[in-house]
Amino acid sequence: MTRTPPRTTPTPPHETLTRRTLLRWGAAGGAGLGLAPLAACAGPTGAPGPGTLTLGLNRSLVSLDNKLNQFDAAVTVQRAVRQALTAIGPGMKPTPVLADRFEMTAPTTWSVRLREGIRYSDGRPVTVEDVATAVRMYGEVAGSFVLGLFPELPSVEATGARTFLLHTRQPVPVLDRLMANILITPAKDNRPEELRSGVGTGPYRVVGANSGAGEYTLARVPRYWGGRPAVERVRVRFVPEESSRVVALRSGELDVIDTITPDSAEQLTGLPGVHLEQTSGVRLCQLFYNFRKPRDHPLADARVRRALTYAIDGESLVRDVLTGSAEQAAGVVPLSLQGAERTGSFVHDPARARQSLKSLGADGLRIRIMWESGEFAADTSVMEAVAEMLKDVGVRTSLLQFEPGGDILKWRQGKGGDWDVIGNGFPGPTGQAVTMLQAMYAGTAEDERTGDAFMGYVDPAIARRISDAATEADPAARDRELAAAQHAVWDTWPCLWAFVPKTLLARRTRVEGIGLLPVNSYDLTAVRLEG
Repeated sequence: MTRTPPRTTPTPPHETLTRRTLLRWGAAGGAGLGLAPLAACAGPTGAPGPGTLTLGLNRSLVSLDNKLNQFDAAVTVQRAVRQALTAIGPGMKPTPVLADRFEMTAPTTWSVRLREGIRYSDGRPVTVEDVATAVRMYGEVAGSFVLGLFPELPSVEATGARTFLLHTRQPVPVLDRLMANILITPAKDNRPEELRSGVGTGPYRVVGANSGAGEYTLARVPRYWGGRPAVERVRVRFVPEESSRVVALRSGELDVIDTITPDSAEQLTGLPGVHLEQTSGVRLCQLFYNFRKPRDHPLADARVRRALTYAIDGESLVRDVLTGSAEQAAGVVPLSLQGAERTGSFVHDPARARQSLKSLGADGLRIRIMWESGEFAADTSVMEAVAEMLKDVGVRTSLLQFEPGGDILKWRQGKGGDWDVIGNGFPGPTGQAVTMLQAMYAGTAEDERTGDAFMGYVDPAIARRISDAATEADPAARDRELAAAQHAVWDTWPCLWAFVPKTLLARRTRVEGIGLLPVNSYDLTAVRLEG
C-alpha cells in the first residue's frame, strides 16, 4: 500500500524554513511521497430541517460505544445515546449522571447510588447488574482504549436495588473520574465489543445508522429521564475533507463542524451566520515510535530515537503548518492536566541529527510513518513536512495513510504489519495526568501479549512508578511520584515529536448552547436551534 518516495531536490541548507517551503513540500508529497489513502468518502448532501441539528465529523463514528475508540468529537454523540455513572464537566470536574451519589467511603471502596427512576429509551429500568456487566465487558474486550486508563477495574457488589459498592485491591483516588468512561447498556444486550446500535439511557435513540459510512440519525427520546432536549433530531455525517466541511457549513448543509485548522477558521471569521468556538485542549498529538522492534533494530536504542528528534523543526511545523493552532509538547502529557510535569523540549539541530545517527551506525535509516486520516488537523501536511525534514538528515521515509474506521487498530496492536512511527492523538478524558500516563506508559508484558500495551511500550520500572502514583491517596505524594515517572518516560524518548492542539469548532449561529469543553465535546441536551 506504500511506495518508496522518489528522489526530490532537498531544501538547501541556507534556505529559511517558511510556510512557502512547507507548502512546496506538501505539493511534492502529493505528487510523489507515496501516500496511500485506503478509501475516500463523499461530502454531505441535503440541508437540515428546522428541528434537525446536523453535525459534520472529521472522523468516522464507527460505533456508538467506546470500548475501543474514543476520539474527542465522538463523545458528544456517543453520550447522547449511552451514558455513564458520571461525566467530566466544566472545569474538568466529575459530575453525577446515572448516579446521584458517588463517594469514597474507604481507601479501596466507593459507595454509589443510581438515580431513582432512570430508564433506557425502550422503557427498561437501569439496574446494578447492568453496571456490573458493563465493567466486565470493558475488561474482556481486547485492545480497549478505556481499559488502559484504569490501574485496575473495580468489582461491583450490590447492596440494594439501587445501591452498590465499587471495590479495588489498591486505592484508586480518581475512580469517580474514570467511571465517566464506562457507558452503561442493558446487561442482556452488552457484549465484549463495540456496540454499533442498541439501547441507552441518553436523551436520543438511534433511528437510522450506516456505521460503514459513519452516518447516524438520532431522535429525541419522548420520556427521557433527564428532561426534554430542545433539539428534535440529530444527523451525524462523516466528512473527511476539511474543505468540504467548511463549504457545507457555509452553505448551511452542516450546522457544526469539529477539529478545524486556523486557516479554515480565518475563512469563516466574520461570515454572516457562522460563529467559532475555541478552548484550551487536553489532547496530546504525537509521532510515537514502535516499541515492538527487536533489540538489534536501531529504533530499539533510545539514543537513535533521540537523534531523530533533532531533525524535526517543531517551531516551523507549529507556525507554518499548524498555523499557530498548537504548542510543542514540553512534557509527556499536556501541561494543562492536573499532575503534569514539564520534562524537556524538542530541539531542532539537523547537523547533530546527522552526526549522532552516523556515530550510532544508524545513518541511511528507512522509516515507515503511518496514521489515520483525521487524527488531528492538517495531519497529512504535517507528515509530508516531517518526511522532508527526515530526508534532509539522510533518513528515507514512506508514508501510509489509513481510512478512518479502518484496520489501523490491528497495526497498533502489532498484528497488521511492521511500521516505525505512528501519528497518534490521545485524549485527556479525566483531566488528570495520571490516567493518560497509565494508558500509555504503564503497560506490562501481560498487556503486550494481548496487544494492549500502548504501541508495545513496556518498561517495568516506569510502570511500577505510575501504578504507585495511581494508587497513592495523598495528592502531594502522588504528584511527586508522577513527576519522577514523567521524567523517566521522557528519558526513553518515546516520540519523534509531539504537540498539544487547541480545541476549535465552527457552528451556524442558529445553533446555541454549545458549551465546548477542553476534551472537544459538549452536552447535546443543552443545545438549541434558533430561528
